[in-house]
Amino acid sequence: SRCQPQPSVWSLRCFWRLRSGQLRCLRDHQQQAEITFPLSGVCFWVCFILLCVTGNMLEWCLPKDIDLDGVEFKAIASGSHRVTTDFIYFRKGSYFGLACFANMPVESTAERGARMKSVGILSPSYTLLYRYMSFLEHQVRLQLQSPGHYSPLEAFYEDKRALLPPSGEAVVTGCPANVWGAAINHSMHPEMKITHPAGCMSQFIRFFGEQIMVLWKLALLRRRILIFSPPPVGVVCYRVYCCCCLANISIPGIGVAVPEFRPFFYINVADIGALENELSYVACTTEKIFEEKKDLYDVYVDNQNVKTCRDGLKPLLRLSAADREKYRKLTEQRQMLLYSQENGDCVSSEEDLFILFFLEQNNRIFQALGEVAGSPDPTLTQESVRAMGLDPHGDRLFLLHLLEVYGYDTLLVSEQLCCS
Repeated sequence: SRCQPQPSVWSLRCFWRLRSGQLRCLRDHQQQAEITFPLSGVCFWVCFILLCVTGNMLEWCLPKDIDLDGVEFKAIASGSHRVTTDFIYFRKGSYFGLACFANMPVESTAERGARMKSVGILSPSYTLLYRYMSFLEHQVRLQLQSPGHYSPLEAFYEDKRALLPPSGEAVVTGCPANVWGAAINHSMHPEMKITHPAGCMSQFIRFFGEQIMVLWKLALLRRRILIFSPPPVGVVCYRVYCCCCLANISIPGIGVAVPEFRPFFYINVADIGALENELSYVACTTEKIFEEKKDLYDVYVDNQNVKTCRDGLKPLLRLSAADREKYRKLTEQRQMLLYSQENGDCVSSEEDLFILFFLEQNNRIFQALGEVAGSPDPTLTQESVRAMGLDPHGDRLFLLHLLEVYGYDTLLVSEQLCCS
Protein backbone atom coordinates (compact mmCIF):
# COMPACT_ATOMS: atom_id res chain seq x y z
CA SER A 1 0.00 0.00 0.00
CA ARG A 2 1.28 3.51 -0.84
CA CYS A 3 0.02 4.77 2.55
CA GLN A 4 2.39 2.51 4.43
CA PRO A 5 6.07 3.33 5.01
CA GLN A 6 8.15 2.04 2.13
CA PRO A 7 11.07 -0.28 2.99
CA SER A 8 14.52 1.07 2.33
CA VAL A 9 16.16 0.28 -1.00
CA TRP A 10 19.06 -1.28 0.91
CA SER A 11 16.82 -3.67 2.89
CA LEU A 12 14.87 -4.60 -0.22
CA ARG A 13 17.99 -5.41 -2.17
CA CYS A 14 19.43 -7.50 0.67
CA PHE A 15 16.17 -9.38 1.09
CA TRP A 16 15.63 -10.05 -2.61
CA ARG A 17 19.25 -10.95 -3.25
CA LEU A 18 18.64 -13.98 -1.02
CA ARG A 19 15.01 -14.53 -1.96
CA SER A 20 15.57 -14.17 -5.70
CA GLY A 21 18.21 -16.87 -5.57
CA GLN A 22 15.71 -19.26 -4.00
CA LEU A 23 12.97 -18.30 -6.44
CA ARG A 24 15.35 -18.53 -9.39
CA CYS A 25 16.26 -22.08 -8.36
CA LEU A 26 12.57 -22.99 -8.24
CA ARG A 27 11.90 -21.35 -11.61
CA ASP A 28 14.94 -23.03 -13.19
CA HIS A 29 13.56 -26.41 -12.13
CA GLN A 30 10.22 -25.47 -13.69
CA GLN A 31 11.80 -24.35 -16.95
CA GLN A 32 14.03 -27.42 -17.13
CA ALA A 33 10.99 -29.61 -16.67
CA GLU A 34 9.12 -27.79 -19.44
CA ILE A 35 12.02 -27.94 -21.88
CA THR A 36 13.01 -31.52 -21.16
CA PHE A 37 9.49 -32.87 -20.90
CA PRO A 38 7.13 -30.92 -23.17
CA LEU A 39 3.43 -31.69 -23.13
CA SER A 40 3.23 -35.35 -24.01
CA GLY A 41 0.36 -37.72 -24.44
CA VAL A 42 -2.24 -35.29 -25.75
CA CYS A 43 -4.45 -38.16 -26.62
CA PHE A 44 -7.42 -36.68 -28.41
CA TRP A 45 -9.52 -33.73 -29.34
CA VAL A 46 -13.23 -33.63 -28.73
CA CYS A 47 -15.86 -31.22 -29.94
CA PHE A 48 -19.24 -30.99 -28.23
CA ILE A 49 -22.57 -29.49 -29.14
CA LEU A 50 -25.19 -28.73 -26.51
CA LEU A 51 -28.80 -28.84 -27.71
CA CYS A 52 -31.62 -27.76 -25.42
CA VAL A 53 -33.79 -30.61 -26.71
CA THR A 54 -31.44 -33.60 -26.44
CA GLY A 55 -28.82 -32.31 -23.98
CA ASN A 56 -25.05 -32.59 -24.33
CA MET A 57 -23.74 -34.82 -27.08
CA LEU A 58 -20.38 -35.67 -28.59
CA GLU A 59 -20.04 -34.24 -32.09
CA TRP A 60 -16.50 -35.26 -33.11
CA CYS A 61 -13.32 -36.68 -31.62
CA LEU A 62 -9.93 -38.19 -32.36
CA PRO A 63 -9.00 -40.96 -31.93
CA LYS A 64 -12.29 -42.53 -32.87
CA ASP A 65 -11.91 -45.66 -30.74
CA ILE A 66 -11.46 -43.99 -27.34
CA ASP A 67 -14.04 -44.36 -24.56
CA LEU A 68 -15.55 -40.91 -23.99
CA ASP A 69 -18.60 -41.94 -22.04
CA GLY A 70 -19.61 -39.06 -19.76
CA VAL A 71 -17.02 -36.58 -20.99
CA GLU A 72 -19.75 -34.43 -22.56
CA PHE A 73 -20.93 -33.55 -19.05
CA LYS A 74 -17.42 -32.72 -17.86
CA ALA A 75 -16.45 -30.40 -20.72
CA ILE A 76 -19.62 -28.31 -20.38
CA ALA A 77 -20.28 -27.25 -16.79
CA SER A 78 -23.80 -27.38 -15.42
CA GLY A 79 -25.31 -23.91 -15.74
CA SER A 80 -23.04 -22.84 -18.60
CA HIS A 81 -26.03 -21.67 -20.63
CA ARG A 82 -25.98 -18.54 -18.43
CA VAL A 83 -22.47 -17.46 -19.54
CA THR A 84 -21.04 -16.58 -22.95
CA THR A 85 -17.55 -18.07 -22.47
CA ASP A 86 -15.78 -20.30 -19.97
CA PHE A 87 -13.00 -22.85 -19.65
CA ILE A 88 -13.03 -26.08 -17.66
CA TYR A 89 -10.35 -28.37 -16.26
CA PHE A 90 -11.62 -31.86 -15.49
CA ARG A 91 -10.68 -35.51 -15.09
CA LYS A 92 -11.75 -38.41 -17.24
CA GLY A 93 -10.51 -41.67 -15.75
CA SER A 94 -6.73 -41.39 -15.53
CA TYR A 95 -6.60 -38.43 -17.93
CA PHE A 96 -6.92 -34.68 -17.43
CA GLY A 97 -8.83 -32.41 -19.75
CA LEU A 98 -9.08 -28.75 -20.66
CA ALA A 99 -12.04 -27.49 -22.64
CA CYS A 100 -13.11 -24.04 -23.78
CA PHE A 101 -16.83 -23.28 -23.92
CA ALA A 102 -18.66 -20.59 -25.88
CA ASN A 103 -22.31 -19.64 -26.27
CA MET A 104 -23.55 -17.79 -29.37
CA PRO A 105 -27.12 -16.64 -30.09
CA VAL A 106 -28.57 -18.01 -33.35
CA GLU A 107 -31.92 -17.82 -35.10
CA SER A 108 -32.25 -21.59 -35.44
CA THR A 109 -35.41 -22.91 -33.79
CA ALA A 110 -33.83 -26.39 -33.60
CA GLU A 111 -31.11 -24.96 -31.34
CA ARG A 112 -33.60 -22.92 -29.28
CA GLY A 113 -31.90 -19.64 -30.14
CA ALA A 114 -28.45 -20.53 -28.81
CA ARG A 115 -25.54 -22.58 -30.10
CA MET A 116 -23.27 -23.85 -27.34
CA LYS A 117 -20.09 -25.85 -27.87
CA SER A 118 -17.01 -26.88 -25.98
CA VAL A 119 -13.74 -27.86 -27.66
CA GLY A 120 -11.11 -29.62 -25.59
CA ILE A 121 -8.21 -32.00 -25.21
CA LEU A 122 -7.32 -34.84 -22.88
CA SER A 123 -3.81 -35.67 -21.71
CA PRO A 124 -2.19 -37.92 -19.10
CA SER A 125 -0.90 -34.70 -17.45
CA TYR A 126 -2.60 -31.34 -16.96
CA THR A 127 0.47 -29.26 -16.16
CA LEU A 128 0.95 -27.67 -19.57
CA LEU A 129 -2.60 -27.82 -20.93
CA TYR A 130 -3.07 -24.10 -20.26
CA ARG A 131 -0.55 -23.33 -23.01
CA TYR A 132 -3.21 -24.34 -25.53
CA MET A 133 -5.95 -22.18 -24.05
CA SER A 134 -5.86 -19.56 -26.80
CA PHE A 135 -5.96 -22.24 -29.50
CA LEU A 136 -8.97 -23.87 -27.84
CA GLU A 137 -10.73 -20.52 -27.53
CA HIS A 138 -10.15 -19.83 -31.21
CA GLN A 139 -11.35 -23.27 -32.24
CA VAL A 140 -14.59 -23.10 -30.26
CA ARG A 141 -15.40 -19.74 -31.87
CA LEU A 142 -14.65 -21.29 -35.25
CA GLN A 143 -16.94 -24.24 -34.48
CA LEU A 144 -19.76 -21.88 -33.54
CA GLN A 145 -19.40 -19.83 -36.70
CA SER A 146 -18.49 -22.66 -39.09
CA PRO A 147 -19.75 -25.98 -37.70
CA GLY A 148 -18.03 -29.08 -39.04
CA HIS A 149 -14.69 -27.43 -39.86
CA TYR A 150 -12.39 -29.99 -38.20
CA SER A 151 -9.15 -29.75 -40.19
CA PRO A 152 -7.29 -27.53 -37.65
CA LEU A 153 -8.22 -29.97 -34.89
CA GLU A 154 -7.05 -32.94 -36.95
CA ALA A 155 -3.74 -31.21 -37.68
CA PHE A 156 -3.22 -30.38 -34.01
CA TYR A 157 -3.97 -33.94 -32.94
CA GLU A 158 -1.50 -35.39 -35.46
CA ASP A 159 1.15 -32.95 -34.27
CA LYS A 160 0.70 -33.50 -30.52
CA ARG A 161 -0.45 -37.08 -30.11
CA ALA A 162 1.65 -39.68 -28.31
CA LEU A 163 1.32 -43.33 -27.42
CA LEU A 164 -1.35 -43.82 -24.80
CA PRO A 165 -0.70 -45.88 -21.68
CA PRO A 166 -2.86 -48.99 -21.34
CA SER A 167 -6.37 -48.47 -20.05
CA GLY A 168 -6.48 -48.16 -16.28
CA GLU A 169 -2.76 -47.53 -15.89
CA ALA A 170 -1.60 -44.82 -13.51
CA VAL A 171 -1.49 -41.25 -14.71
CA VAL A 172 1.65 -40.34 -16.67
CA THR A 173 2.93 -37.00 -15.47
CA GLY A 174 5.51 -36.31 -18.18
CA CYS A 175 8.02 -35.16 -15.58
CA PRO A 176 10.04 -37.68 -13.54
CA ALA A 177 10.73 -36.67 -9.96
CA ASN A 178 14.50 -36.52 -10.43
CA VAL A 179 14.12 -33.51 -12.75
CA TRP A 180 13.12 -31.46 -9.74
CA GLY A 181 15.76 -32.76 -7.37
CA ALA A 182 15.00 -31.18 -4.02
CA ALA A 183 12.52 -28.64 -5.34
CA ILE A 184 9.37 -30.65 -4.65
CA ASN A 185 9.32 -34.16 -3.25
CA HIS A 186 7.86 -36.84 -5.53
CA SER A 187 5.82 -38.20 -2.63
CA MET A 188 3.61 -35.15 -3.03
CA HIS A 189 1.18 -34.95 -5.91
CA PRO A 190 3.38 -35.29 -9.02
CA GLU A 191 1.35 -33.05 -11.31
CA MET A 192 2.16 -30.05 -9.10
CA LYS A 193 5.74 -29.92 -10.33
CA ILE A 194 5.90 -28.18 -13.65
CA THR A 195 4.19 -24.83 -13.96
CA HIS A 196 1.05 -22.84 -13.39
CA PRO A 197 -1.13 -20.36 -15.29
CA ALA A 198 0.28 -16.87 -14.76
CA GLY A 199 -1.59 -14.83 -12.17
CA CYS A 200 -3.76 -17.59 -10.73
CA MET A 201 -2.02 -17.69 -7.36
CA SER A 202 -2.01 -13.94 -6.78
CA GLN A 203 -5.77 -14.00 -7.53
CA PHE A 204 -6.09 -16.89 -5.07
CA ILE A 205 -4.43 -14.85 -2.32
CA ARG A 206 -6.58 -11.78 -2.98
CA PHE A 207 -9.78 -13.83 -3.05
CA PHE A 208 -9.34 -15.83 0.17
CA GLY A 209 -7.17 -13.48 2.21
CA GLU A 210 -6.37 -14.92 5.65
CA GLN A 211 -8.57 -17.94 4.90
CA ILE A 212 -5.65 -19.27 2.85
CA MET A 213 -4.10 -20.38 6.13
CA VAL A 214 -7.17 -22.49 6.93
CA LEU A 215 -7.05 -24.08 3.47
CA TRP A 216 -3.31 -24.66 3.91
CA LYS A 217 -3.85 -26.73 7.06
CA LEU A 218 -6.70 -28.72 5.54
CA ALA A 219 -4.65 -29.43 2.40
CA LEU A 220 -1.67 -30.55 4.47
CA LEU A 221 -4.01 -32.89 6.38
CA ARG A 222 -5.19 -34.36 3.06
CA ARG A 223 -8.86 -33.58 3.64
CA ARG A 224 -11.53 -33.83 0.97
CA ILE A 225 -12.13 -30.24 -0.15
CA LEU A 226 -15.05 -29.28 -2.41
CA ILE A 227 -15.34 -25.73 -3.78
CA PHE A 228 -18.74 -24.51 -4.97
CA SER A 229 -19.26 -21.64 -7.38
CA PRO A 230 -21.81 -20.80 -10.06
CA PRO A 231 -20.46 -20.51 -13.63
CA PRO A 232 -18.06 -19.41 -14.95
CA VAL A 233 -15.99 -22.22 -13.47
CA GLY A 234 -12.56 -21.62 -15.04
CA VAL A 235 -11.16 -19.41 -12.28
CA VAL A 236 -12.49 -21.90 -9.71
CA CYS A 237 -10.49 -24.67 -11.39
CA TYR A 238 -7.41 -22.52 -10.74
CA ARG A 239 -8.37 -22.41 -7.06
CA VAL A 240 -8.33 -26.21 -7.06
CA TYR A 241 -4.79 -26.11 -8.44
CA CYS A 242 -3.67 -23.53 -5.89
CA CYS A 243 -5.07 -25.60 -3.01
CA CYS A 244 -2.92 -28.51 -4.17
CA CYS A 245 0.15 -26.28 -4.21
CA LEU A 246 -0.37 -25.48 -0.52
CA ALA A 247 0.64 -29.02 0.42
CA ASN A 248 4.02 -29.29 -1.36
CA ILE A 249 6.90 -30.77 0.66
CA SER A 250 10.48 -31.35 -0.50
CA ILE A 251 11.86 -33.42 2.39
CA PRO A 252 12.55 -36.95 1.07
CA GLY A 253 10.31 -39.66 2.47
CA ILE A 254 7.69 -37.36 3.96
CA GLY A 255 4.15 -38.14 2.86
CA VAL A 256 4.85 -41.49 1.22
CA ALA A 257 2.23 -43.27 3.30
CA VAL A 258 -0.44 -40.55 3.30
CA PRO A 259 -3.30 -40.40 0.78
CA GLU A 260 -2.45 -38.62 -2.44
CA PHE A 261 -3.99 -35.12 -2.53
CA ARG A 262 -5.67 -35.49 -5.92
CA PRO A 263 -7.11 -32.64 -7.99
CA PHE A 264 -10.40 -33.58 -9.62
CA PHE A 265 -11.06 -30.06 -10.91
CA TYR A 266 -14.66 -29.73 -12.17
CA ILE A 267 -17.09 -32.43 -11.05
CA ASN A 268 -20.83 -33.02 -11.41
CA VAL A 269 -23.37 -35.54 -10.13
CA ALA A 270 -21.99 -38.16 -12.53
CA ASP A 271 -18.79 -38.18 -10.41
CA ILE A 272 -20.51 -39.11 -7.14
CA GLY A 273 -19.60 -42.79 -7.49
CA ALA A 274 -15.92 -41.97 -8.01
CA LEU A 275 -15.81 -39.54 -5.09
CA GLU A 276 -17.27 -42.11 -2.70
CA ASN A 277 -13.99 -44.05 -2.89
CA GLU A 278 -11.63 -41.07 -2.56
CA LEU A 279 -9.78 -40.52 0.72
CA SER A 280 -8.29 -37.17 -0.27
CA TYR A 281 -9.08 -34.74 -3.07
CA VAL A 282 -9.84 -31.15 -4.00
CA ALA A 283 -12.49 -30.36 -6.61
CA CYS A 284 -14.97 -27.71 -7.69
CA THR A 285 -18.58 -27.85 -8.83
CA THR A 286 -21.40 -25.63 -10.03
CA GLU A 287 -24.07 -27.95 -8.64
CA LYS A 288 -25.47 -26.87 -5.27
CA ILE A 289 -26.86 -30.36 -4.63
CA PHE A 290 -23.36 -31.41 -3.52
CA GLU A 291 -23.70 -29.36 -0.34
CA GLU A 292 -26.26 -31.91 0.86
CA LYS A 293 -23.91 -34.86 0.10
CA LYS A 294 -21.96 -34.43 3.34
CA ASP A 295 -20.51 -37.93 3.18
CA LEU A 296 -18.60 -36.98 0.00
CA TYR A 297 -16.49 -34.16 1.45
CA ASP A 298 -14.83 -32.99 4.65
CA VAL A 299 -14.73 -29.29 3.81
CA TYR A 300 -17.16 -27.24 1.71
CA VAL A 301 -16.07 -23.87 0.33
CA ASP A 302 -18.78 -21.48 -0.87
CA ASN A 303 -17.32 -18.16 -2.01
CA GLN A 304 -14.89 -17.25 0.84
CA ASN A 305 -16.90 -19.24 3.37
CA VAL A 306 -15.00 -22.37 4.46
CA LYS A 307 -17.15 -24.77 6.49
CA THR A 308 -17.26 -28.38 7.65
CA CYS A 309 -19.77 -30.73 9.20
CA ARG A 310 -16.97 -32.73 10.87
CA ASP A 311 -16.84 -31.81 14.56
CA GLY A 312 -13.16 -32.75 14.74
CA LEU A 313 -12.28 -30.24 12.02
CA LYS A 314 -14.39 -27.26 13.12
CA PRO A 315 -11.70 -25.86 15.46
CA LEU A 316 -9.28 -25.82 12.50
CA LEU A 317 -11.45 -23.22 10.77
CA ARG A 318 -10.41 -20.66 13.39
CA LEU A 319 -7.20 -18.76 12.70
CA SER A 320 -4.45 -19.08 15.28
CA ALA A 321 -1.99 -16.36 16.21
CA ALA A 322 0.65 -18.21 14.16
CA ASP A 323 -1.69 -18.28 11.15
CA ARG A 324 -2.11 -14.52 11.25
CA GLU A 325 1.62 -14.06 11.62
CA LYS A 326 2.28 -16.29 8.59
CA TYR A 327 -0.26 -14.38 6.53
CA ARG A 328 1.31 -11.09 7.64
CA LYS A 329 4.71 -12.34 6.46
CA LEU A 330 3.26 -13.53 3.15
CA THR A 331 1.59 -10.15 2.61
CA GLU A 332 4.77 -8.32 3.57
CA GLN A 333 6.86 -10.39 1.15
CA ARG A 334 4.33 -9.76 -1.64
CA GLN A 335 4.49 -6.01 -1.00
CA MET A 336 8.27 -6.08 -1.01
CA LEU A 337 8.24 -8.11 -4.22
CA LEU A 338 5.89 -5.67 -5.97
CA TYR A 339 7.95 -2.70 -4.78
CA SER A 340 11.15 -4.35 -6.00
CA GLN A 341 9.58 -5.16 -9.37
CA GLU A 342 8.56 -1.52 -9.80
CA ASN A 343 12.16 -0.48 -9.15
CA GLY A 344 13.61 -3.14 -11.45
CA ASP A 345 15.41 -4.95 -8.63
CA CYS A 346 13.61 -8.29 -8.98
CA VAL A 347 12.18 -10.38 -11.82
CA SER A 348 10.58 -13.09 -9.65
CA SER A 349 6.81 -13.55 -9.82
CA GLU A 350 4.11 -13.69 -7.16
CA GLU A 351 3.49 -17.28 -8.20
CA ASP A 352 7.09 -18.24 -7.46
CA LEU A 353 6.86 -16.51 -4.10
CA PHE A 354 3.58 -18.26 -3.24
CA ILE A 355 4.90 -21.75 -4.01
CA LEU A 356 8.16 -21.21 -2.16
CA PHE A 357 6.48 -19.62 0.87
CA PHE A 358 4.25 -22.61 1.61
CA LEU A 359 6.94 -25.10 0.64
CA GLU A 360 9.17 -23.55 3.29
CA GLN A 361 6.38 -23.58 5.91
CA ASN A 362 5.75 -27.28 5.30
CA ASN A 363 9.43 -28.19 5.28
CA ARG A 364 9.91 -26.29 8.54
CA ILE A 365 7.21 -28.35 10.25
CA PHE A 366 8.46 -31.72 9.09
CA GLN A 367 12.10 -30.84 9.63
CA ALA A 368 11.31 -30.04 13.26
CA LEU A 369 9.19 -33.19 13.66
CA GLY A 370 12.04 -35.27 12.28
CA GLU A 371 14.53 -33.73 14.69
CA VAL A 372 12.28 -34.39 17.69
CA ALA A 373 11.55 -37.96 16.54
CA GLY A 374 15.29 -38.65 16.24
CA SER A 375 16.23 -37.17 19.60
CA PRO A 376 16.80 -39.16 22.84
CA ASP A 377 13.61 -37.61 24.24
CA PRO A 378 11.02 -37.65 21.41
CA THR A 379 8.61 -35.32 23.18
CA LEU A 380 6.90 -32.34 21.56
CA THR A 381 7.13 -29.29 23.79
CA GLN A 382 5.92 -25.73 23.41
CA GLU A 383 9.41 -24.77 22.27
CA SER A 384 9.55 -27.45 19.55
CA VAL A 385 6.07 -26.48 18.34
CA ARG A 386 7.15 -22.84 18.08
CA ALA A 387 10.18 -24.02 16.12
CA MET A 388 7.72 -25.40 13.55
CA GLY A 389 6.16 -21.96 13.21
CA LEU A 390 2.99 -23.14 14.97
CA ASP A 391 1.06 -21.82 17.96
CA PRO A 392 1.33 -24.26 20.92
CA HIS A 393 -2.20 -23.33 21.98
CA GLY A 394 -4.12 -22.39 18.83
CA ASP A 395 -2.53 -25.09 16.64
CA ARG A 396 -2.60 -27.97 19.14
CA LEU A 397 -5.47 -29.82 17.43
CA PHE A 398 -3.93 -29.26 13.98
CA LEU A 399 -0.66 -30.72 15.23
CA LEU A 400 -2.39 -33.79 16.70
CA HIS A 401 -4.16 -34.38 13.38
CA LEU A 402 -0.83 -33.97 11.58
CA LEU A 403 0.89 -36.55 13.78
CA GLU A 404 -1.90 -39.03 13.11
CA VAL A 405 -2.08 -38.48 9.34
CA TYR A 406 1.70 -38.66 8.77
CA GLY A 407 2.31 -41.57 11.13
CA TYR A 408 4.37 -39.93 13.88
CA ASP A 409 3.03 -42.42 16.41
CA THR A 410 6.31 -42.66 18.34
CA LEU A 411 6.28 -38.98 19.32
CA LEU A 412 5.09 -38.01 22.77
CA VAL A 413 3.19 -34.82 23.51
CA SER A 414 4.11 -32.89 26.64
CA GLU A 415 1.50 -32.17 29.28
CA GLN A 416 1.90 -28.47 28.52
CA LEU A 417 0.36 -29.06 25.07
CA CYS A 418 -2.24 -31.57 26.26
CA CYS A 419 -3.55 -29.18 28.89
CA SER A 420 -3.27 -25.95 26.90
